[in-house]
Amino acid sequence: MTAPKGKFAWTATVGEKGQIVIPKQAREIFNIKPGDTLVLLGDVERGIAIPPKSAFDEMFGLAFNGKDVD
Repeated sequence: MTAPKGKFAWTATVGEKGQIVIPKQAREIFNIKPGDTLVLLGDVERGIAIPPKSAFDEMFGLAFNGKDVD
């Protein structure tokens, strides 16, 4: 089965300390670098999503009177 263009699926193994390694291809596609901050969103029924913090920067800025959030 071929995935639709722009859609991907990977697996990651959870280590003993609860850490996961983001697959290299995913890091390259999404330009994830060491030290980047990611946000983990969880839903008991739907699972976990891990968008980059930058995906929320504009929303956070608007919520806090247009000020940038570090």
